[in-house]
Parts: sequence; structure tokens; C-alpha cells
Amino acid sequence: MIVRRGRRAAAGAAAVATVAVLAAACGSSNSTNASATTAAGPAATSSASAAASSSGVVPLVVYSAQGYDSKVTAAFSKATGIPVKLDDDSTGPLLTKIAAERNNPQWGLLWVDGDTAFAALDKQGQLLDYAPPITLNAPGEALVPADHSYIPVSTTVMAALIYNAAKVTAVPSSYQDLLSAPYKGKVGMNDPSQSGPTYPFIAGLMNQLGGTTGGVQAGETYFKQLKANGLQVFPTNGDTLHALETGQIDYGLIQSSAATGEVATKPANASFQPKIAYLPKSTLLPGVIGIDKAAPAAEQAEAKKFVQYVLSPAGQQVMQTGDPTGDSLYWPVVPGLAAAPSLPAFPTDYQKIDPYFWGPLEGQINTFFDTTIK
Repeated sequence: MIVRRGRRAAAGAAAVATVAVLAAACGSSNSTNASATTAAGPAATSSASAAASSSGVVPLVVYSAQGYDSKVTAAFSKATGIPVKLDDDSTGPLLTKIAAERNNPQWGLLWVDGDTAFAALDKQGQLLDYAPPITLNAPGEALVPADHSYIPVSTTVMAALIYNAAKVTAVPSSYQDLLSAPYKGKVGMNDPSQSGPTYPFIAGLMNQLGGTTGGVQAGETYFKQLKANGLQVFPTNGDTLHALETGQIDYGLIQSSAATGEVATKPANASFQPKIAYLPKSTLLPGVIGIDKAAPAAEQAEAKKFVQYVLSPAGQQVMQTGDPTGDSLYWPVVPGLAAAPSLPAFPTDYQKIDPYFWGPLEGQINTFFDTTIK
């Protein structure tokens, strides 16, 4: 069963004022389903709830912005008998709810793309430290925080550069190339205040340009130059892709999963031939799970089982098939699991940014982008 009202008392206005900045900073993901739906259907939910009541099991409340979340939660409930209440929404609204619920949290587990929001929640003391008994591959291990306050379960990268090869022949080899004449007025990207994956891209580019000392200033200068060269900003991945399809732009900087899905679902024709390039130092954008430190002990135990299921072969199989032209197009962080056939080899030239440095700057940088670049 998926609900928007939690099982604990709602937080008051003071809590909203205290932590709403977290939600304002983080924007939204590329999830398009902003309504609550049922993971296993009404009949299954009723049966699961009855079983839970008789056994003392509590529902696991999952806040998620993943395109495959309803299928994963349904499969988890079927495999374990643990009932799940899924609130499926985009990242921004979910973080707004968590901020509003600060004093009386109603969630048990959060699952969205990007680790900067989780670093902020960790600094506020809201996450339960947990290290699942599962070995990750090298990119996955690079994403694990030192205190194990959240768990990476997949990864994409930001950004993939998708372009229309039917209209252009120039393919950039660096971000500096995008500032030159062949790209004037032809480049588009997402708005970080609305698109969850976009702030990590901006932070990653700033990190690449100047690190943690001069990166913010160097990045602001770069984006001002990119705007002067005709950068166009659209709300989310889907809007940027629509602009590419309709000829408003010829190059788009978007999440790798969205770019791969576009190539897979839009057959090339005389006017539209989408292709993908990866510029140096693509930023890892993990799919991340965090467990509510204030949840009841029984629910925390269930959340740990959910993490283990998601990282298991069975859970990964549901993730990789649940949204085949969208969020399923990720690179696994579990050894021995292959990515979807439509994905290229994992980029070798990637970087992992420090979410504990860049996370607290999200509001400041998004405000700069909204007031100066949009």
C-alpha cells in the first residue's frame, strides 16, 4: 500500500521553517510519477496488513523517486512477507516532506538519486548508520560514506552529452569546447532547482574546474560564459530531450540513464539521430538508500532487509527490468552483475565528489543558477 500520510504525528510549522532549506536546495529527480500508488494492489495490501497485524510486523514506509520502486517494493513484500507503504514522488517533494516531518518523521527509508541530500540529512543526525554484509565493486565502494550513514545501490553519471547527429557534426571533447562558436545557442541542460540529478552535475563541474578551494568561483564564471554563448535551461531531463527532438537545441547535458533511454526508444531518421558522448570526468550519481534513525526498531530491521534485498541478485533483476527505458539504465555497484545491454561500458574517466562538502552549498549554488543563469 502506498500512502502519503504517515503513521506518526505530522510535524508543525516550526519544523518546516527549520529544515525547509534542505528541500529547496535539492530540487527534483527525473521521476514523473508524483502520485501515490499501491505497490502490491489493494487485495495484496489487505492480506499483507492482516498478516503483519497478527505477527507484530510493522509496515515499512518507503519514500522513493525511482522509476522501478513500485515493482521492487512489491517483489520485496512477496519475498519477505513485510508490508510496504510506498510514497512515490519526485525528489524535491519527498525532501520537502522529510523537512516538514523533522520532529515527527513519518518515513522509514528514503531512496533517490544523488548523495548530497543524504549527506545533509546525515549532518542533521537523521540517518541510521548501516553497512550491509555485501561487497561492492570499485565505483560502489567509492560512494560509501565513512560512517555508513547511507547505502549506494546503483549508479549513473552526470552528465551524458546527447546530440542530434542528423543536424551537427561537431562533437565536443571538453566542457571548454561548449563555449566556442559552433555551439552558440545550441546547448541545453536542466534546472537544478527542479531536476535532482542536475545539482551533482554542476557541483562536479565546479569540482573539476577548481576543487574545493576555487571550484565555486571558477564554476560560476564558466556558467556565465556558457550563458553568454546561448545556454538554454529546461526544467528536467524530459523537457531537455523534447527540446532536442524539436530542434530548439542540438546538444543536451542530462543524466546518463535518460540519454541512453532516448537513444533506445527514438529510432534514428533523416532529421533526428541521437548519439551520446561523455566529456572528461563524468560525475558519479548514485542511487542511494538511507534509513530513518527515528523509525521504530522493528521498521529499521525491515529497512535493513530491504537494502539487502535491493543489493541481491533478485532485487537487482527487478531494478534492471522495472523501468527499462528509464531508471533501469544504471551501472550496477554489485560485482558480477552486468548493466543493461543498451548501456555502454562504464566510463573510465569519472570522478566522485565529496557530498559533505558540496551538499551544504546546494542552496547557495542553486540560487546563483536561478538568479544568474536561467
